[in-house]
Amino acid sequence: MKKAAAVTGAFIMLAGCSTADISPTAEDEVTITYARGVDTTNATDATIKAFEEEHPNINVEVREMPPDTGEQHNQYATILSSGSDEIDVFAADVVWPAEFAQAGYALPLDRLIERDNVDVDAHFPATIESTSYNGRQFAMPAYTDAGLLFYRNDIVDEPPETWEELETMAAELQGEEGTSFGYSMQASQYEGLVTNAIEYIGAYGGQIINENQEVVVNSPEAIEGIQKMIDITQSDFVPNNILNFQEIETENAFINGNTVFARNWPYLLSTSTDPEISNIPDNVGFTTLPSGSDGTASALGGWTTMINKNSEEVDASWEFVKFMSSEQGQKIGALEGSRAPTIESLYDDEDIQEANALFADDAFVETLQNAVPRPVTADYPEVSDIMQIELSRAAAGEITAEEAAANMERKLSAVLNEE
Repeated sequence: MKKAAAVTGAFIMLAGCSTADISPTAEDEVTITYARGVDTTNATDATIKAFEEEHPNINVEVREMPPDTGEQHNQYATILSSGSDEIDVFAADVVWPAEFAQAGYALPLDRLIERDNVDVDAHFPATIESTSYNGRQFAMPAYTDAGLLFYRNDIVDEPPETWEELETMAAELQGEEGTSFGYSMQASQYEGLVTNAIEYIGAYGGQIINENQEVVVNSPEAIEGIQKMIDITQSDFVPNNILNFQEIETENAFINGNTVFARNWPYLLSTSTDPEISNIPDNVGFTTLPSGSDGTASALGGWTTMINKNSEEVDASWEFVKFMSSEQGQKIGALEGSRAPTIESLYDDEDIQEANALFADDAFVETLQNAVPRPVTADYPEVSDIMQIELSRAAAGEITAEEAAANMERKLSAVLNEE
């Protein structure tokens, strides 16, 4: 049993209730299980330590999940679909909340949020959008991530402001200072291709699925974005094997000094400026991704926290979720794990600004403000698979942007219209 002897029946939930009616008292002692992937930083341990100091009656046990997010997802689905209460709180990728909410795996948090006057508007809008489903909140943001453009500042005086400028500069500057090519990105057939494509599509004003769960990818705006992606993946300034590039290949190309520009996640700043592993530690610049006709768009990444609907420790679990998403919890994550807060005001905190150069940079905050979530749908795994296939064919030059958009429209509509 998870409860200590003193807790007999304190948190028993009535069948069908979404929250417990009895909050833990100071005398009660409970243990909750928090499942999350591998954390190579001190962030998780430091967060739990601070939480347990504030809540001495709540013990948090960590269950480490596989490092691969796909394996994590599958294990969560197996555990949660069985009705098990072996985990109470779990870390969820930003694309999972809608799926788990629709499946009935996750506890809706609205009553708890309202009861405790939690200000969800303090978070970046996209992080709240990604944690809600059908107008209800099923997760709380833990930390965020968004794509950035990194560049060699010993080669580039001023970074490009538009995708057209990037194409010109990448073609002209490749070969400078030992570089082999001008630009690298994630174009392999996997989730990273979806995030890259969404950035192109969003920059030109397109969407995949709108807020009404309508497939809108077959639009002139989305086609223009897909075409720009094709232009770049089929250009002479990217590696010949760009269709095999994921984050690690992009990272290696940049830190080894082989590329002028690179699209990647913020973690690249840490590795590219580390003199022990990087060939260019003093020659790294970063900025927002280039703009299209509708501005700049950066795919939203990051993680959220959810509560198992079958948890027997709802109130204790909610206290932990609330703490992790609070200013205090997110500050610990920023200081101990370089995790980007979802609460915008924290970027004015001097301690956080000193912890990571990104957090003090206006361009990075602007990127987070403009972050574009991937399609928020309970069918996201199938949506992603379809997008990966069609976008990969387009990036390889096998089909046109128009054909890719039409194919996605047909296949995505079939998925979303399934009974």
